Amino acid sequence: MPAVTAHAPAKSILFGEHAVVYGRPAIAIPVFERQSTTYILANPRGQTGEVTIEAPNIGLNSSLGALDPSHPFRIAISRTQQAVGAASIPACHIRVVSTIPIASGLGSGASIAVSLARAFSLFLGHPLKDEQVSAIAFEVDKVYHGTPSGIDNSVIAFGKPIYFIKDQPFTLLAPASPLDFLIADTGVRSSTRKMVLGLRERWQQEHAKYDKFFEVIESIVVQARASIEEGDPGNLGDLMNQNHFLLQDLGVSHPMLDQLTETAVTAGALGAKLSGAGGGGNMIALVEPDRSDAVDAALRAAGAVEVIHTRVKAGKG
Repeated sequence: MPAVTAHAPAKSILFGEHAVVYGRPAIAIPVFERQSTTYILANPRGQTGEVTIEAPNIGLNSSLGALDPSHPFRIAISRTQQAVGAASIPACHIRVVSTIPIASGLGSGASIAVSLARAFSLFLGHPLKDEQVSAIAFEVDKVYHGTPSGIDNSVIAFGKPIYFIKDQPFTLLAPASPLDFLIADTGVRSSTRKMVLGLRERWQQEHAKYDKFFEVIESIVVQARASIEEGDPGNLGDLMNQNHFLLQDLGVSHPMLDQLTETAVTAGALGAKLSGAGGGGNMIALVEPDRSDAVDAALRAAGAVEVIHTRVKAGKG
């Protein structure tokens, strides 16, 4: 049985994070400049079911059976085995590597789950469809985040920009023109679970206040979709700024996120906002190509530990 390899991109939430958990729409994009990769090599001398798994990014080197049943890797593998209907697993060695920073809002957990499920189903001789891989990654994301919306696994598994509403079929977006973004890492690690649960507690105490914020965010996301599909980057940038101010009001920003978003706009970005759970992690800025380098330099000077350049292509593919 030959070795197999599968990749999965990172992601960035462009609009609607946090509100998406409460049934409001959100927009996300894949980020191919960072990715996870799973390699699987058959072990012809091993016994059936003898699986070793290695993930150097998190210091893991173990047999599959030694992992706790609730371990994300074990869940991904068992769910994939069930999905393909395999009665047993051939002996093999699995290696998972990633260039996506952990706890930074770029979907590292979902990306790894997608690449692992995709590679393992291919290794078992029954490659799964994107929607099946996405469903497996969603189950894994529950371990990381508790009550995920499903947006991370969806945009990563399909590798396309999406308009997403929880518990509804998502829509692939078709930008009228290419969109260039800079994603800057604050260097501050943050727990998505902690940020989501913290906001839920505040929402439970003041429903009306936070529901109003979510309504305004919903309006911004709907307008943003129109701006993307109609090719209006100027308005899209303004909407990003508005979304960030609302995320500040929700209490999920961070001083470094605020500093970097302000820096980006001052340096010439069309708009900027935090991306993901907040409390640290990454921000994202929309830039015109001729301003990209200047905004990048300004972000680094302001303390960004890394800046990723990514482009969303026009059309659906």
